[in-house]
Amino acid sequence: MRLTEEQEELRSAVRAVLGRRPGDAAWRPLTRQIGVAGLAVPEEYGGAGCGALEVAVVMEELGRALSPVPYLGSAVLAVRTLLASGDDAACARLLPGLASGDVVGTLAWAEHGSWDPSEVRAEAAPGPGGTWRITGIKEHVLDGAEAGLLLVAARSEAGVSLFEVSAGGPGVDREASVTMDSTRAQARVVLTGAEGRLVGAEGCGDRVLAHVLDLACTALAAEQVGAASRCLEITLAYAGERIQFGRPIGSFQAVKHRLADAYVLVESARSAALGASFAAAEGTPELPRLAAAAKSACSEAFSAVAGEMIQLHGGIGITWEHDAHRYFKRAHGSARLFGPPAWHRARLAAGLGLPAA
Repeated sequence: MRLTEEQEELRSAVRAVLGRRPGDAAWRPLTRQIGVAGLAVPEEYGGAGCGALEVAVVMEELGRALSPVPYLGSAVLAVRTLLASGDDAACARLLPGLASGDVVGTLAWAEHGSWDPSEVRAEAAPGPGGTWRITGIKEHVLDGAEAGLLLVAARSEAGVSLFEVSAGGPGVDREASVTMDSTRAQARVVLTGAEGRLVGAEGCGDRVLAHVLDLACTALAAEQVGAASRCLEITLAYAGERIQFGRPIGSFQAVKHRLADAYVLVESARSAALGASFAAAEGTPELPRLAAAAKSACSEAFSAVAGEMIQLHGGIGITWEHDAHRYFKRAHGSARLFGPPAWHRARLAAGLGLPAA
């Protein structure tokens, strides 16, 4: 599994922008100069017509930099939901704005900490003029307090369905969540009879959300690999600079062993993430299994390597000024996002016909 020369050039371009424009300031050059927001959008809707591998390259670089830009919620969740819905009219109306980056979208999906489509309890009732009225509470909505496009999963008589809801319309209350990881903006969205417009066929939500979950886990796994790799790079550099007992701490065998173990975790996670990305790009039926495996393995690898980063930095690793705590918080936050590792192992076991542990 190897990336093409063009994909590596994309990596270099994204890394260069993130190096010059840290934080939220990177969103405009990333979208205007490189077009990252439209990578997965078909050309007919103003995008580049690329696929999951290009998305993975961008996500890995965003993970390295712990970038707060709204790529995951908008360019992955919102874009993939619209495409999977099969609603050509909605795609033609909404995707061009998402592809240009002028509009930030998100998917309001999780309830009570669960991303399982079967756990959706928000209700959708028919309203006047072909509209719908949506009532429910959505949690962990990525960039939900600022997004201009809100896609909502709610249950109608036909089953889980998807709706476009005006983000600033009546009956929509959005409140930014206080999270441990301040680099990943989330919100709680309360819908009280909010007006919605059906996206896709009524009752298609289970199928669409199951597919979007696999793609979201694949993208997040790439981000986790990028962040874990950066943790290891920073720690290796420190181990070569920090002098103890007259020699660099990286020369001690015990430290070497811990760094070697971290390297194995990162590279194993990278293989799992790449496997899922290639499956997503090729549209193979193995995607659900590989996405679940990647999310579980990459979550645990990132958490472990971020923990080692703090331990091997010693006292400075627990200070507010050092970046170690930021990676540690991102590791634990991303491990819970889209479901914890144990839930994905249960999904993997179910897919293989094995009893869950």
